[in-house]
Amino acid sequence: MDRILAETYPDAKAELDFTNAFECLVVTVISAQTTDRRVNAASPALFAAYPTPQAMAAAPREHMEQLLGPLGFFRAKTDSLLKLSQALVEAYDGQVPARLEDLVTLPGVGRKTANVVLGNAFDKPGITVDTHFGRLARRFGWTEETDPVKVEHAVGALFPKRDWTMLSHHLIWHGRRRCHAKKPACGACPLARLCPSFGAGPTDPIEAEKLVTTQGPA
Repeated sequence: MDRILAETYPDAKAELDFTNAFECLVVTVISAQTTDRRVNAASPALFAAYPTPQAMAAAPREHMEQLLGPLGFFRAKTDSLLKLSQALVEAYDGQVPARLEDLVTLPGVGRKTANVVLGNAFDKPGITVDTHFGRLARRFGWTEETDPVKVEHAVGALFPKRDWTMLSHHLIWHGRRRCHAKKPACGACPLARLCPSFGAGPTDPIEAEKLVTTQGPA
């Protein structure tokens, strides 16, 4: 199934824009409860003003709230970024740590965010269990677990560690483009013959094709 998804989405990658580990960490933290496209629209101004943990740690709260305003929950996200950048400066000399056990000690960073950073900024295998990944893992019959950490471990046991990061991209892209939560495009799915949940959405190819999108939600 993963091989078929790899062929279906050869360009699959993180859909958040970043150029280094610090930016990867920040955009992942502020992507909660908003879309990647909105984060990508707001992040250039944020990093132009505060390109390093040291700069962000000293940022005036009012200005950062203004920059994060379009994302929603901007006060909470400002608070998270101030605490996160301060912790990086104080505990890690302004460097993003490259170990999961260190990353999860940072304010606002859980296993999902840590695995995004490990896989995409440090090229270390990590499984990113977001809502799409968890939904598809259950639909595919890979696990019945609902707790993200248990899903991560259950699916991780099925795949070679080297495949974890790209597996995450494949499932997330498929979840955003075809295997939707409410109405999956079953009749236009490359996994139709293998999926135990085939029929959860329209099976007619023409009707299903109308549900397929070329990118994630706005």
